[in-house]
Amino acid sequence: MTTELIVHRDLEQIAPSQWEELFKSNTANFFQTTEALKFFERIGIETFKLVKQNDERIVASLSGIIQKEKGIKSTFTSRAIVYGGPIFSAKIEHDEAVQLLRLLIADLKEKVIYIEFRNLNDYSNFSAAFEEVGFVYHPHLNFHLDCTDPAAMKKRMSSSKLRQVKKSLKEGAVIIEAITAEQIAEFYKILLHLYKTKVKTPLPALHFFEELWRSSNVKFLLVEYQNEIIGGIVAPILKDKVIYEWFVCGKDGVYKNIYPSILATWAAMEYATENGIARFDFMGAGKPDEDYGVREFKSKFGGELVQHGRYCYVTKPFLYELGKTAVKILKS
Repeated sequence: MTTELIVHRDLEQIAPSQWEELFKSNTANFFQTTEALKFFERIGIETFKLVKQNDERIVASLSGIIQKEKGIKSTFTSRAIVYGGPIFSAKIEHDEAVQLLRLLIADLKEKVIYIEFRNLNDYSNFSAAFEEVGFVYHPHLNFHLDCTDPAAMKKRMSSSKLRQVKKSLKEGAVIIEAITAEQIAEFYKILLHLYKTKVKTPLPALHFFEELWRSSNVKFLLVEYQNEIIGGIVAPILKDKVIYEWFVCGKDGVYKNIYPSILATWAAMEYATENGIARFDFMGAGKPDEDYGVREFKSKFGGELVQHGRYCYVTKPFLYELGKTAVKILKS
């Protein structure tokens, strides 16, 4: 029997107790919090949100952003991204999930070329709902690292990476938490260079990171050496559950026996163990059928390789294919 669809688009209507109950779900993630959504709105990014209610119980929350490049490129780059994936309660029914996904498509089909769920948790129990409304699953890898036992965490880490962490600290590199806008700007210069030379995808402007730094549940853990910022990590936190590697960079190969990118990743791992955070999420390790050097780097920290994949719904097939071709050209 199909349940009645009651949907909220104003998250302020949801009582704190209802949010607290929903976030007990194993699909909860930082990017579905009201704080994350308000951050995107604060910096001028268009957002969308749908909350499904059944009586007094919230059974699902789904929010995300609409991304597009400026100018004429917006025509073939407009896409809806659901970072982390939706939050589905343990009690949600198949029909309720289907109804919510259909409503999302109806809301966005004229605005974007495609809708993509970038899953950070296991949604295999909901695959039938996604497929019923036309979403296609694409394999995508990630690493989840258990941080509940510091000794076990170190033991799982490769000896070479642990040695590089120790060398970096011995040579005088230190891990600090960003406390000034100047430090954020220095970190951003390193990150921008990485994106221009290696990643070759658009990076948000400095303002994005300045505002993100002001969010209460996002840590900028920086690597400092001889009074210079040489690397760091942007690490959102979901209470005591997860710390994420959203952006990370370092001036690698510049200083003898100093490994800033490795130390930046270690900084988040250490922060997790010291603050009772259960898991470190690397936020992606590429497609399983493609070589990806970053995957090899991330694998050395001892995390579990998982494949939670992505779900994609194409609303405008011609523009979607055109956009894929354009991205390949830009990366080459």
